[in-house]
Amino acid sequence: MEFLIGLLGIIAVVCVLGVVLYNRLVALRQVRHNAFADVDVQLQMRFDLVPNLVETVKGYATHEQSVFENVTAARAGVGKAKTEGDRLKAEGVLGGALLNLFAVAEDYPDLKADKNFQKLQDELSDIENKISAARRFFNNATNELNTAVEQFPSNIIAQKFGFEKEVFYELDDEKEEAIRTSPNVKFGS
Repeated sequence: MEFLIGLLGIIAVVCVLGVVLYNRLVALRQVRHNAFADVDVQLQMRFDLVPNLVETVKGYATHEQSVFENVTAARAGVGKAKTEGDRLKAEGVLGGALLNLFAVAEDYPDLKADKNFQKLQDELSDIENKISAARRFFNNATNELNTAVEQFPSNIIAQKFGFEKEVFYELDDEKEEAIRTSPNVKFGS
């Protein structure tokens, strides 16, 4: 009888541990989904700002058609993305295209002095800062979930219930390089 009570006690502890681990994995997945939603809101704001920015630059830089086409194509790629991973990659491409657009703007002093362009540039800069903060939170939530999916004993529950490692929001190499490179400052023409 004591053996049976002990065995039932062990089974109860294992069941409770399984429920606790499962609930932790669910909570971590929800935190990650919420973090992606925060990133998504900021990315949507940037997405909505792009046409105004392109039109403003077009008015001054009419000879830069390939830059405009790249920004437009990158924006379309964001709209076509089906999965979270594809969306994050497409957003990276759009960010790189916007960096090229601003590089073009550097060659047009009248454009840089345009109040509408300055306002759009400030707004985009603010959005990019918010995206960066949301991206850090999202990557932290992804890291916590991935760690829980891999650690013992939660990895057993994760495998049984289909929890998988998730992708991080990483910058593509071109955008990463642009962020880490010092700006080229020129005085005079």
